[in-house]
Amino acid sequence: MDIGDTIRRLKKELPSGVRLAAVSKFHPADAIREAYSAGQRIFAESRPQEFYAKVVELGASRTPDGTPEYSDIEWHFIGHLQTNKLKLVLPYVSLVQSVDSLHLLQAIDRWGKENGRVTNVLLECHIAAEQTKQGFSMDEIRQILAEEQSYTNVRFCGLMGMATFTDDEMVIRADFGRIQGLFDSLVSSAGGSRLKYFRELSIGMSEDYRIALEYGSTMVRIGTMIFGPRSY
Repeated sequence: MDIGDTIRRLKKELPSGVRLAAVSKFHPADAIREAYSAGQRIFAESRPQEFYAKVVELGASRTPDGTPEYSDIEWHFIGHLQTNKLKLVLPYVSLVQSVDSLHLLQAIDRWGKENGRVTNVLLECHIAAEQTKQGFSMDEIRQILAEEQSYTNVRFCGLMGMATFTDDEMVIRADFGRIQGLFDSLVSSAGGSRLKYFRELSIGMSEDYRIALEYGSTMVRIGTMIFGPRSY
């Protein structure tokens, strides 16, 4: 099955309201072009230099009448973002899914003030057993959102998380159940205009997205299933 066929099959499978982020990291711009031709518009990258190079390459493409060919791509950043790489990412990205530290959150807010931009972000919740995975604890997320008005150039749009890498479905379900419970409690406790953009629960990847859908996922991040093995 080729890229286009997989995109079309996934979109038929996903429930209404669940968006597909095609994880194009480590794959060439031609693979993005093929997915785009099949109707895919959200693409997720994890390395700033690679992301920027693709933005520049695809941004230079024009139709025969001179119209930008890929101007409606919605770029998401899903990797660990170092603060010294913000200028390669923030001017072009629609959503930073992987805000995993207070230091990064403050740097994004500061960059927004300096550049007159508001950046859409998801807070990455550490729900997996592996300590190598990034992210905030649930209590840290609650504290940040209690002070959300302090971040005038950040728009909190929801949570992102990755389940434990395991074949044990019960562990995966427990991970997704915890982040769903946190997400639901945050949404239900937000009153008035507070957190009015907080609607996204980005959980589920190629191996576990069907389980994630059972736990309220509004966005799945799928790479290998669409593009095949990574091209390092």
